[in-house]
Amino acid sequence: MTASRRDFRVVLATRLIRAFAFGFAAVLIGILLEERHLRPEQIGIALAIGLVAASLLGLPAAAAARRLGRRRVLAACGLLMALTGADLAFATDGTLLMLAGATGMLGASVDLGPFLPIEQAMLAESVAGDRQPTAFGHYSLTGGLAAAAGALAAVFASTPQRLQAFFVVFALAGLATAALPLFISSGAESTAPGPMLSRTSLRPLAVLSALFALDALGGGFIVQPVVAYWLHVRFGAGANVLGPSFAAIAVAQAVSFEVAPLIAKRIGLVRTMVFTHLPSNVLLLLVPFSPSLPIATALLIVRYSISQMDVPTRQAYVVSIVPPAERAGALALTGSVRGVAQAIGPVLAGLAIQAAAFGVPFFAGGGLKIAYDISLYTLTFNRRPR
Repeated sequence: MTASRRDFRVVLATRLIRAFAFGFAAVLIGILLEERHLRPEQIGIALAIGLVAASLLGLPAAAAARRLGRRRVLAACGLLMALTGADLAFATDGTLLMLAGATGMLGASVDLGPFLPIEQAMLAESVAGDRQPTAFGHYSLTGGLAAAAGALAAVFASTPQRLQAFFVVFALAGLATAALPLFISSGAESTAPGPMLSRTSLRPLAVLSALFALDALGGGFIVQPVVAYWLHVRFGAGANVLGPSFAAIAVAQAVSFEVAPLIAKRIGLVRTMVFTHLPSNVLLLLVPFSPSLPIATALLIVRYSISQMDVPTRQAYVVSIVPPAERAGALALTGSVRGVAQAIGPVLAGLAIQAAAFGVPFFAGGGLKIAYDISLYTLTFNRRPR
């Protein structure tokens, strides 16, 4: 087995452990914060802090990886994850709980966080250009299936003590995430000289980032912790129901990650992003009209089965329009812009849930995402991949 292949397996193992913890945290965080007597608007603020921190850490993490090494930075991010888990498991003060996400780990997910630009740059360097969409699909599949298992495990958080124990596990997963990168070979480190991003690359990335920000702004209204908390408030769903529901959603997402590269080979990356994303957002607008929890859950599962096909295709498209040395910077830039825009949604969604305006998060999120889809297709980039 070559060193690059072995290193990639270590990266996948790290992602699997991390995604499992993020999977149950997405289901349980709203319930945990409510159990600790935080109000809905405070829960929204806590989620927003996590999203902002997760997105803003992407660029510094990518820059630090060029100077200090990818393995060291990934290990440091794992320690931040452990710190977040310890805070959520043992803190009782409202301020400490709201600031738990300041480490960047509460808002991290299978599509956001300081880990991703570093790991994805390593992934892009390990395969030929024509195989990058498939490789990103495998990477996303690993995270999706692990997140599904984590969401399913959340059914066991039936008491406050068990709920606390889950976030102790979250902290332990952070420690494992910190240890595994130390087993990656030195060949995975970036040795490319020059700036993280050149002016030539910044031009297309700026336009692309603006469109991604519009999409992410809509996505912030319906991030999984917000949807889980909405189902809890609207239909009284507990962890025993939310866990299996979000496990099914995660499995549907994971399958779509493998299907997306096959579609992209036939119709192209941008068309795959738009033609799968647009109908999923129409379904999103229908969720608030659901008369019961089973119907709402079914709509969400169908929606998520096609909505995330743009994840591996978007990542492959970003790395295709910049030189190899700038891939981590490009992924960090677009991820940071997406994360900051996405962070606004949970605050407004928390206020909407408090006011019993149950449809607002879905109408706002779906409307903004549809505008993104139309704009992206209208302004399809003609720049040839490198």
